[in-house]
Amino acid sequence: MAQPLVVKKDDDLDEEEYYSPFLGIEKGAVLQEARVFHDPQLDARRCCQVITKLLYLLNQGDTFTKVEATEVFFATTKLFQSKDVGLRRMVYLMIKELSPSADEVIIVTSSLMKDMNSKTDMYRANAIRVLCRIIDSTLLTQIERYLKQAIVDKNPVVASAALVSGIYLLQTSPEVVKRWSNEVQEAVQSRAALVQFHALALLHQIRQNDRLAVSKLVTSLTRGSVRSPLAQCLLIRYTSQVIRESGVNQGGDRPFFDFLESCLRNKAEMVILEAARAITELNGVTSRELTPAITVLQLFLSSSKPVLRFAAVRTLNKVASTHPLAVTNCNIDMESLISDQNRSIATLAITTLLKTGNESSVDRLMKQMTNFMSDIADEFKIVVVEAIRSLCLKFPLKYRSLMNFLSNILREEGGFEYKKAIVDSIIILIRDIPDAKESGLFHLCEFIEDCEFTYLSTQILHFLGNEGPKTSDPSKYIRYIYNRVILENATVRASAVSTLAKFGALVDSLKPRIFVLLRRCLFDGDDEVRDRATLYLKLLGGEATVGETEKDVNEFLFGSLDVPLVNMETSLRNYEPSDVPFDISSVPKETKSQPLAEKKSTGKKSAGPASAVSDPVSTVDASYEKLLSSIPEFADFGKLFKSSAPVELTEAETEYSVNVVKHIFDGHVVLQYNCTNTIPEQLLEQVIVFVDASEADEFLEVASKPLESLPYDSPGQTFVAFEKPEGVIATGKFSNILKFIVKEVDPSTGETEDDGVEDEYQLEDLEIVSADYMLKVGVSNFRNAWENMDPETERVDEYGLGVRESLAEAVSAVISILGMQPCEGTDVVPSNSRSHTCLLSGVFIGNVKVLVRLSFGISAPKEVAMKLAVRSDDPEISDKIHEIVANG
Repeated sequence: MAQPLVVKKDDDLDEEEYYSPFLGIEKGAVLQEARVFHDPQLDARRCCQVITKLLYLLNQGDTFTKVEATEVFFATTKLFQSKDVGLRRMVYLMIKELSPSADEVIIVTSSLMKDMNSKTDMYRANAIRVLCRIIDSTLLTQIERYLKQAIVDKNPVVASAALVSGIYLLQTSPEVVKRWSNEVQEAVQSRAALVQFHALALLHQIRQNDRLAVSKLVTSLTRGSVRSPLAQCLLIRYTSQVIRESGVNQGGDRPFFDFLESCLRNKAEMVILEAARAITELNGVTSRELTPAITVLQLFLSSSKPVLRFAAVRTLNKVASTHPLAVTNCNIDMESLISDQNRSIATLAITTLLKTGNESSVDRLMKQMTNFMSDIADEFKIVVVEAIRSLCLKFPLKYRSLMNFLSNILREEGGFEYKKAIVDSIIILIRDIPDAKESGLFHLCEFIEDCEFTYLSTQILHFLGNEGPKTSDPSKYIRYIYNRVILENATVRASAVSTLAKFGALVDSLKPRIFVLLRRCLFDGDDEVRDRATLYLKLLGGEATVGETEKDVNEFLFGSLDVPLVNMETSLRNYEPSDVPFDISSVPKETKSQPLAEKKSTGKKSAGPASAVSDPVSTVDASYEKLLSSIPEFADFGKLFKSSAPVELTEAETEYSVNVVKHIFDGHVVLQYNCTNTIPEQLLEQVIVFVDASEADEFLEVASKPLESLPYDSPGQTFVAFEKPEGVIATGKFSNILKFIVKEVDPSTGETEDDGVEDEYQLEDLEIVSADYMLKVGVSNFRNAWENMDPETERVDEYGLGVRESLAEAVSAVISILGMQPCEGTDVVPSNSRSHTCLLSGVFIGNVKVLVRLSFGISAPKEVAMKLAVRSDDPEISDKIHEIVANG
């Protein structure tokens, strides 16, 4: 017999224990119990208990075999003979969960249709729900008349059941449900709240693909015919959708916005909250338009109902990210919520205050949070830490109190994600606030003494090696670093050895001391630690050379690796030991995204001229280089700089599939057209792409190589080469026409007719853009790479990017224009962020390294401003990057 399971309730409610009746139940035993369904004298209570267990097993993921499901289904159908209302409802649930097959459905259909016309409304409603879940489209047409009658039934339970079934059937049989529009329209005027709610949901889904129809529906209903609070909430959402899609809230007569504003005066609290949330989420909403919504939300902050307080403070928290000044009037009310018993409410309140507070309120907030942090879970603590980081960046003069607070909570108990959020925040503050460097590094050193997470220890050591030598007294960090060599695991010890070597290389006064410590590491029990110590001792001592100057040594030891590790691994695996040493310059600098494109197109047709700017480019594939060098016309073009990802020039499933790869040389561009013939009855000969370069003035066609023959489903290539001025970012649009001689092929014999017909096929336009002259090459440590670049090459300017939907859209657009590699995950913009910094790196044609800092800011009207700072190996290239952005 199954034993009860003791389960604890939520600690926020009480410590009372309750028991689960389902512990230990087994499928086999329950199937045996299901035999009671066959008893001549049915025990309704016992049958309900067995069905409950079966439903529990199904919902816990247990599966029944085909035989078991069939046996249970047939046994369940026998229970229709019982008149017990409670058992009948359980039977409905069981049939719906079992999802019988088509041949089994026929057995139960007559019983369900009988119940659908029963005088008992509960039977009718449940029979409709179950029947619509298990029947197919053929049977649906037979009961359609009954369903249409049920939609306008006087009993709200029956009407709601039919409407909900319609929402489900719309996914499988939309053409049938769309014929119910008149009945659904009538149900929208029902006095029953739930019927009106379900009717509006179904009517919107029927019309959702017709924007004009949705707009007319919303216009007619906003005049006051909807009374149900649930339906009004739906209508508010649909109204917001219409406003977003059409922009009708901008200026002049604004009936939709006026409707949202009128809902703030509704009697139902849920309607008020929904309207306030909708107004705050509108694009381009002004502070004046926000005021009524903020006012009602402020009133809910002092409500006795926790759900209202939570909903209000959560909405205000989102508003504070974009319109902090609009929320400041609520600060006094939110301060009282810091001590709220509901920790979710308290967390949202404190993070909102951190977003809206001024410099004078920082110290007071820190005192209030000291006790607050110990009472919340790690997931809430992370939210608070991120808010504190934003506040510190907003008020850098308050870094001491905020840094001390982060340091204190860093030493408290907590999980990995929580501790990582604190460490990341401290590192960001050190980087962005120069005055915070000394205290921040000291706090990290204190934490690493007791850190139990290997990842965090190595992260801190790596950062300490970059920043510690640049402080006023680097020697004070040596003790903390060497303690890691003595006390930690092998991974952390190896990282500590590298950090010590960085101090020795960058601080001459510490070099003798570092030598002593590194020699001790030669006796470590781990191979990696000993190997690192040996290498650093020889390099720092001058016994081994990797360059002519000390700068070369430091670059070798601590410089960023300019090649992806996956490419390095592949090259090392392919390297065969010989007298010729391994050359790291031979490692491709970009991650290969696609092999040589000689396959059919499977993508959709693009909306405009074909361009691969937004797609990842492939590396200089050895197969490309080999292919191009084997063609005499291209042999003297020099070294291949870059090959793009394939750009589709045809739709999927067309007669001919064509994509193009752009090969970039210093003074030439070669277009490789990969063609596939998808018609078995045709052979194409003398295949060539005629390229019209009238919109690309700087390009001059110098060579072409046609494809002699293109049989069915056998990819081939044709080439067109252009000359361009060296050192110039030549761009332009190319029109493409595929020309060929087509010959008929007998599919049965494979014989080809001798005579052919000249034909042509229009392809998509192709663009060569500025990003085609840039390789995506990442750096492992952007800050070090930036500082090692000559400051004299830096060029800085500011640009207005106009109105953008979001900051993320603006960041993505600039990255696409430049075609550079985002570093350190800075291409991801946090939601609701008002500012963002993006770091990019790449190699410009001519093998010129380029680094870019992009600082974005967005105003309330969605206007985006950008500050662009560029450093490169060549000042002229820095200027060209600015030209690209200015012309983009």
